[in-house]
Amino acid sequence: MPTVREAAFRVFEHFGVDRMFGNPGSTELPMLKAMPFPYLQGLNEAVVVAMADGYARSSGRAALVNLHSSAGTGHSLGNLFTAWKNNAPVVVTAGQQARSILPHDPFLFAERPTEFPRPYVKFSVEPARAEDVPLALVRAFATALTPPMGPVFVSIPVDDWDRQCEMPALPDLSLRTMPDPAGLQRLADLLDTAKNPALVLGTGVANGQGWDAAIALAERTGASVWAAPYAAREVFPEDHPQFAGFLNAWRDQIRDALAPHDAILVAGAPVFTYHVEGSGPHWPAHASLAALSDDPRHLANLPGGYGVLGHVGDGLRQLADMAAARPFAGSARALADPAPAMTAAYVLKRIAALRPPRAVIMEEAPTARGPVHDTLPITREGGFYTCASGGLGYSLPAAVGVAMGQRDKVIAILGDGSALYTVQGLYAARNETANVSFVILDNGAYAALTGFSAEFGMNQVPGCDLSGIDFVALAQALGVPARRVETADAVDAALEWSFAQAGPTLLDMRIA
Repeated sequence: MPTVREAAFRVFEHFGVDRMFGNPGSTELPMLKAMPFPYLQGLNEAVVVAMADGYARSSGRAALVNLHSSAGTGHSLGNLFTAWKNNAPVVVTAGQQARSILPHDPFLFAERPTEFPRPYVKFSVEPARAEDVPLALVRAFATALTPPMGPVFVSIPVDDWDRQCEMPALPDLSLRTMPDPAGLQRLADLLDTAKNPALVLGTGVANGQGWDAAIALAERTGASVWAAPYAAREVFPEDHPQFAGFLNAWRDQIRDALAPHDAILVAGAPVFTYHVEGSGPHWPAHASLAALSDDPRHLANLPGGYGVLGHVGDGLRQLADMAAARPFAGSARALADPAPAMTAAYVLKRIAALRPPRAVIMEEAPTARGPVHDTLPITREGGFYTCASGGLGYSLPAAVGVAMGQRDKVIAILGDGSALYTVQGLYAARNETANVSFVILDNGAYAALTGFSAEFGMNQVPGCDLSGIDFVALAQALGVPARRVETADAVDAALEWSFAQAGPTLLDMRIA
């Protein structure tokens, strides 16, 4: 009979695991014996969960993370919440103290381990017996990979790994749920009878490999295409003449933007994600609305309209064949053209001009999100990742994971406040020779917060001054080459240097 460790390694192999992300602690050391794949160190549990999330989303496979009982799990929770919002299939194993001493409240144990990460995991378990660990892992992987995908959590006592167990059966699973044909016909009828339809596309389009299908459907139906509020992936080529722009997370602004349309199909997103309170209808009163999603919560929360549950990419592909053809009568969206200056908009414009042809953009710069939309179009499938949760400290280490999961250059556009949450991720970038250009838009403040404060009638916010931090020295201390850029005429040379490197670099862009 195999040991629990041997059986677990077979489960990992069956589900395509080829590396483990972690920062080791005492309660999981027996798990790490004779590992058949690399161990990727992150210096902090928030870092390793974000790295795993980025790797899972870019590679298309489940990622394995190991954490240290309650303390390590606690450190990870911000980015575990982000993995939940990102629909990232991350399987978390966490160490636990030996079963024989659990009744004595031992040092470094987790009292209620399955409750700690909830509600932001799809499945959470500490198996009742050591022999049940491998089967719990099978269930964890299957649950993480079932749409809507997401993180799962398995707590494993330290003395379980060398126990003998039976090897569980390893299922071969097809987890795609096809949309109901009658439901798709209703969506096609909605588009066919409209004079000016709109598609609102969210992260579920990318999760469902729906890029080409969304293009085909838009071009067939002549629909304008909007990105849903806070879409965390690429949804449609932003240089396409039918791309209308990005919906803001305000109810009245969404109604105003969609007012020209008489039929609205939301795919792969809720209706809608809001950031502040609002009132009145959720969409224009004269328009018909329908939604297509693989997430039952999107449909359960649908404030009216018609909903269809199922794989978003397949649904869009079928709709492109079913819907009637109509020419596009709208107008192309124009990009901004900022003048040379040390502004986020100008730096982003030069990134757009100089980036390698298939570069992947990773973004966590809340202050600059508008300029990103206005100057840096995403034009390829798999070309954009950001944080769906709104929590900071995700994108710097996640960029390292994205670089591991695919071959192209990653450009991580980060605010200075965002970067400081998990700056230790630069150490992993160095160790893994990650092909990432970290671009810090350094305005010396939590400027997104000060800008948002007007919504609450405030003109001053405490604790937002970040001046005096030397990102070049921080990067160099962690082994990453770095340069500071203080004038507009130095931007191009710095970007060209960074983009030409095969490993990690950092640019501290001192913007106004």
